[in-house]
Amino acid sequence: MTDNVIVIGGGLAGLSAANRALALGLQATVLEQGSDADYFCNSRIAGGIIHVAFRDVTKDVEDIRATVSGQTGVNDATAHAGLLAEEGARALAWIREEGAKFIKGGQFEFMRWIMAPPRRRTAGLDWQGRGPDVTLRRLAANLEQRGGTLRRGVRATELIVEDGKVTGVVTADGERIAAHAVVIADGGFQTNPDLVRKYISPQPEKLIQRGAGSGFGAGLLMAESAGAALVGMDRFYGHLLGQQAFENDQLWPYPIIDPIAQASILVDKSGSRFTDEGLGGVYMANEVAKLADPLAATAIFDEAVWTGIAADNRYPPCMNPVFEQAGGTVLQAPDLAGLAAQIGVPAGSLERTVAEYNAAIAGGSVASLSPARSTHRAEPQPIATAPFRAIPVCAGITYTMGGIAIDRDCRAQHRDGGAIAGLYAAGRTPPISAACPRPSLPVCGRPNPLQGRVHDRRFRLHHHRRGLGRIGALQPPVGGQRYRLRAGGGAGRLEPVHPHPRRVHEDAGQPRRELAV
Repeated sequence: MTDNVIVIGGGLAGLSAANRALALGLQATVLEQGSDADYFCNSRIAGGIIHVAFRDVTKDVEDIRATVSGQTGVNDATAHAGLLAEEGARALAWIREEGAKFIKGGQFEFMRWIMAPPRRRTAGLDWQGRGPDVTLRRLAANLEQRGGTLRRGVRATELIVEDGKVTGVVTADGERIAAHAVVIADGGFQTNPDLVRKYISPQPEKLIQRGAGSGFGAGLLMAESAGAALVGMDRFYGHLLGQQAFENDQLWPYPIIDPIAQASILVDKSGSRFTDEGLGGVYMANEVAKLADPLAATAIFDEAVWTGIAADNRYPPCMNPVFEQAGGTVLQAPDLAGLAAQIGVPAGSLERTVAEYNAAIAGGSVASLSPARSTHRAEPQPIATAPFRAIPVCAGITYTMGGIAIDRDCRAQHRDGGAIAGLYAAGRTPPISAACPRPSLPVCGRPNPLQGRVHDRRFRLHHHRRGLGRIGALQPPVGGQRYRLRAGGGAGRLEPVHPHPRRVHEDAGQPRRELAV
């Protein structure tokens, strides 16, 4: 039997593409590696905020285009970003017709469309029975009602290519499934330590996994083997988290340190600034990940920011008081020298950094700082009111931005030019914007563009993901369950990881081993 379309990945993008194919009269089968009825994936544990560059997707297309270009520095024609503006309202209408429910979640424009019921305004992870989970279950039910098939616990490992055309897939069990077209929609490569090390960070073990732990980049690697071009691989969507999140499950995926850091400063172990905090939390998370030591960054701020911006509950859960209530520690001291001693940086250097920063704010010359400070995401606030405060931060990676190069019809592009016949990519498998010089800004970061287009039928959606992660060596799922291998001092021991790994790494100091189970 030959299905018209095989979709790899049962997240929001994959199920949308499959449902759209069925509605157009095609046959569709979705292969999902998770075996549980409510299999874990980024789409299921997302926050469910639908927007384009923090704009309401139903707003004027040209206004959204201008916002995208202004925030990214990219002409939308070169980055396909204009498609997000053009198709956002239509995509929203489509998914509502599929049964998704929405509420207005806050006074900010980007909160106009939030999948219902929304997550609770609390620290930690909250997904069961929430909007994205309910929506994913509805799309799966729609798929089956239309005659499609969702095969859980099936992992595709290879594309079948005949005469330059993709004609099907091979599964981990050796099954060959023929198809007229294959859509890769299995997410990014954020859970693959080798790929993260190659493209994102020199020390992936020092990043926190904010996603579902299911994005190993399998589809990306299959496409690359078939000749697909890979672009924009060096960026990810994520947030700044407190370093205690490595051990405290209540400190991820929320609350995030972004609002504090973008209003204040980040310093490294020398006590100096190393990035433009004004470009926002997603940008800063990327810059922290690129450090030689990704755990060497600390947010420095004062009492005014802690009792002001950090306590702003318009975008919950706000840091103050949720962070400390959840077990986080905010370091404080009556002077900068005392704070420097607590975070292990030279006192003179920190005092000099803060003095230069405060003087630039007072003189209206923050752009002259080194590195320059912009006001894109937030106005810089002086660090002048005692007690002075600090939070050691880490980069939380939710999903990667780069991936398979596509055209405006989601056709995978060959590295030698032209489209690969029969191969498409959707969701987080293709890049958001390969040409974006600031790819961690809103259109390239916080939302997840879902590209579920079949042939000339377009489907684009922005969907905010929330995440999860850590514990031991990451390995591909076995029957829907994830495992780690304790490898020290002998034969090693296979242990189930529940619910899912949070670090992007093999256990520190322990060799990574491939599993055959």
